[in-house]
Amino acid sequence: MADRVLIAISRYYKHISDELEAGALEVLEAAGAKITVMEVPGAFEIPGVIAMSADSGRFDGAVALGCVIRGETSHYDYVCGESARGLMDLIVQRRQAIGYGILTVENEAQALARADRKRKNKGAEAANACLAMIKFRKELIG
Repeated sequence: MADRVLIAISRYYKHISDELEAGALEVLEAAGAKITVMEVPGAFEIPGVIAMSADSGRFDGAVALGCVIRGETSHYDYVCGESARGLMDLIVQRRQAIGYGILTVENEAQALARADRKRKNKGAEAANACLAMIKFRKELIG
């Protein structure tokens, strides 16, 4: 049976998240995964929708995609830290298979370099991580 994967994506920086999504979709489609994409308001909300998806029992894993660019206030630090912590809690405490693709960068140029499928392709990396964790969970937990 094909792995069922949720892509939880923040479109706050749409041009960046679209490229992350394209990279993730290439990997997941090549693997034959059944993919559902859910858009959330921002990176802060990604752990919540992934937790809800886990509760639904409809998914084997999730890919978290989005971008947070440092601004003039400490808001950046809270969003980055809390979204990462929320996802790590799901991974460790609830054994969720999650690929982390939320870019946390200083500026748009860094984000574009990391999202670009011809350069760093972090969307593909996150999708590959998700698929690897699904495999590990099936082997270790069943």
